[in-house]
Amino acid sequence: MRIIVYGVGAIGGVVAAALALAGREVVGIARGGMLDAIRKDGLSLRSSRGAEQATFECVGRPSEIEFRPDDLIMLTMKGQDTGAALHALRDAGVREQAIFCCQNGTENERQALRLFPNVHGVTVMMPATYIQPGRVAIFVEPRFGMFDIGRYPGGIDDADRAFAEALEAANVAAFPMEDVMTSKFGKLILNLGNIVQAAAGTGVDTSAISKRAREEGRAVLDGAGIAYLDIGDNDPRRDEYMRSVKLEGETYVGGSTTQSLTRGTGTVETDYLNGEISLIGRLHGIPTPINDRLTVLSAELVGGGKGAGSMSLEELEAYIQG
Repeated sequence: MRIIVYGVGAIGGVVAAALALAGREVVGIARGGMLDAIRKDGLSLRSSRGAEQATFECVGRPSEIEFRPDDLIMLTMKGQDTGAALHALRDAGVREQAIFCCQNGTENERQALRLFPNVHGVTVMMPATYIQPGRVAIFVEPRFGMFDIGRYPGGIDDADRAFAEALEAANVAAFPMEDVMTSKFGKLILNLGNIVQAAAGTGVDTSAISKRAREEGRAVLDGAGIAYLDIGDNDPRRDEYMRSVKLEGETYVGGSTTQSLTRGTGTVETDYLNGEISLIGRLHGIPTPINDRLTVLSAELVGGGKGAGSMSLEELEAYIQG
């Protein structure tokens, strides 16, 4: 069994490196400086274990891979890039292989199921960073994170169990779940604060605004009859598997949206986080003014070339109030 990691960034980088270090056959799909760095020197994984250098095959596009029937394919790109990635996989000959959506949001699985029959959802809890090509870091111990895994739209199969076994060997706690989407909707609620943190910057107390966005999100899911789990700080697994740790020479710059603005990628995934709540609210006649404003804010930050921390807390509060 080979594991294809499509999108070697923060999450994909940590998982690809950890799997390779555990002796698993890995093929990464990366781009730009990250692709060049991995091909030249491998990928440096910084964690509480120290600095480890992982080497694995890495290509620039799916068409460079001769896919095998038992390949497990991880999607680790942002939600706004999923559609193009799925079509690239189909064009490269992927048909029945298991596809694991290791991404924030709850739309990726639906997009994948339109093109492929063997789709799995994965809730990723992994505070990782990628700022410099060829280098990723993970800021929890004793495990590198926790993954809830299950077939989409429901169930558990042999591919889920095989993926979980590979992750466990790579120091990632893995939990097969019959209804993984309840976990993914719980993660969606947590991610509603991503753009708030990105706008104000790491270290600024944005908890009050994030709390309002999340309360609105919960009201929408409740009104729409969508079940979700609390996988935040109240999840007892976090104390066992994901205790925060500081790394010498490494700084945790924030969540995925903050990292995108910091690197100046030109896109963020807010349309598939806060925008998902707006979509569900509109489908069910439930107002979502806070998440609506935050979705527009993300577009304005990206369109204006603004970096992380470009707004004061007062400016952010005034913007949300309209």
